[in-house]
Amino acid sequence: MIVPMKKITVIVQAKDKKALVEELGRLGLLHIEHIQTPSGRDLNLIKEEIQQVEEAMRILNSLVSSSNGFLAKEEDLGDFKNFTLQILDLAKRMKELESDNRELEIRINEWKEWGDFDPQAVKALHEENISVKFYKIPLKDLKNLPSDIVVKEISRRRGLANCIVISRREINLSFWEMPLPEMGLEAMEQRWRETKQLISSLEEDLKEKSIFLPLLEKKRRSLAKEKEFLEVIDGMGETTALSYLRGYIPSEETERFSRVAHQAGWGLVIEDPAFNDNVPTLLRNPRWVQILAPIFRVLEIFPGYRELDISIWFLIFLSLFFGILIGDAGYGVIYLLLAFLVKKRWRYRVSDKSVFPLVYLLSISAIIWGVLSGTIFGQEWHAHFVKPLMPFLRNDRTIQGFCFFLGATHLSIAHLWRFILKSPHLSSLGELGWIAILWGVYFLARMLILGEAFPVFGKVFFLSGFLLILFFTHPQRNVIKGVAKGMGTLLLNLVNNFTDVVSYIRLFAVGLATVAISDSFNRLAMVVGWGGFFPGLITSFILILGHTLNILLGPMSVLVHGVRLNLLEFCNHLEVKWIGFPYKPLRNKEEDHGRFVRTI
Repeated sequence: MIVPMKKITVIVQAKDKKALVEELGRLGLLHIEHIQTPSGRDLNLIKEEIQQVEEAMRILNSLVSSSNGFLAKEEDLGDFKNFTLQILDLAKRMKELESDNRELEIRINEWKEWGDFDPQAVKALHEENISVKFYKIPLKDLKNLPSDIVVKEISRRRGLANCIVISRREINLSFWEMPLPEMGLEAMEQRWRETKQLISSLEEDLKEKSIFLPLLEKKRRSLAKEKEFLEVIDGMGETTALSYLRGYIPSEETERFSRVAHQAGWGLVIEDPAFNDNVPTLLRNPRWVQILAPIFRVLEIFPGYRELDISIWFLIFLSLFFGILIGDAGYGVIYLLLAFLVKKRWRYRVSDKSVFPLVYLLSISAIIWGVLSGTIFGQEWHAHFVKPLMPFLRNDRTIQGFCFFLGATHLSIAHLWRFILKSPHLSSLGELGWIAILWGVYFLARMLILGEAFPVFGKVFFLSGFLLILFFTHPQRNVIKGVAKGMGTLLLNLVNNFTDVVSYIRLFAVGLATVAISDSFNRLAMVVGWGGFFPGLITSFILILGHTLNILLGPMSVLVHGVRLNLLEFCNHLEVKWIGFPYKPLRNKEEDHGRFVRTI
């Protein structure tokens, strides 16, 4: 559920604003809303420091440490800022050297066709009034050159001759002239090798410094926390003698916050958030529902404060969608084992442990559906000894009908929820009208797509739905005006209701494709067979390739289709726009010591 919030304004003397922010950090309850845009010299400096640290971390993360697990200590780091700047300077120097080497490599490739020579000797000849130039001359023009020049052909390539042209006069031929290089070919190659060696040396130096990455991350978090506190101070409102800030706390914490404010001597204003206030959202659900948090975090979505929390329904239907879309007990077992092994080996590296029970739940859903439909790494290869517990789950028409039923049920829950919220207002009856329309649409979809007869009571659903929507969606004293608005709403959304219900057939289509891919690779593998080492090797490769492809694409299909049905179709009917942002109170973390706020 979404926790109710209170809007808090705290007032102190201007000289006490630093102490106020530090105490609020220790209390860890108030989500700050800046009264003015934070700005200031200290804030700019710390932003620059954070940017430097993040850039240094990006550089070190791109390299593989040669420390063999050695853990660096803070005293080994020395001056933090100098260390960060040193990394940035080394990386900048490496980048410059790599750029120089790329240009040098281009020149080397250009002059390889000419061989090695000393450019200084050419310059010396120029001082003796002997002109020496390098031209690329088309082969057909070699015979048409002036007779008072000496032409020495060095090599040929792509219809061009690389020629050295020598004369006692200044030469200006209308061909491609090669500018005289600064050094000879051998010297260029030597410099390229030396620069490459220097780049390798700098890279090794950076690799050795990568052992300090954990300390850099710790420092980055500390600086980020310090920046947050500085932003609170710079974002406070001010009068001549007073400073004040504003934020939000959970309603149940109001009494506790008031006691702290009274003891500290703060002025305090507590009020309910206004409709246009930008209130953060705090979700509080049972632990079994909280396992959805990783999905919301990956998708970067959050319900608005005045919206509805669909977490429970999202989890229930996502589990069902996962089972249908994956639809294979073998794949479900693979997902389950992978999650178990990852948790056992790397659980300390995963910050949010709720991802593991979520994968367990979804995997079990796929296993159950696979067992019921008799699908274990496909259906055909074991058809003679594995029978589905529910044979009708292999009937395409039955599954298509079930998908339509699932869609009508899912969307009806959304409108039933809105009916409960609107009750006892007359407009709540309009939501019952949409439920009736959805079930009328369900029978219409079965008729149009599955070829079934449209039942008589389906017409009753449509008729009752039309009347409820027309008269109660926008109930007013002026009945005609209310009916006109209801007609507009009906016309705008009727077709959408049909397409939304039909869109649930994607569950059938993707699930069928998963089984089809499995069976296709299984058949292909069996054609090759196991008759010998090499045929067996090829068969194994085909099976591994096919099922690995399905195992990798399966979760993607769930993300594209299963999550979509919850976040778009269901949420559109529930009018959830996902316009919120999470409640993040100002808080000192346990690992942070000392003061975060610099001297003002």
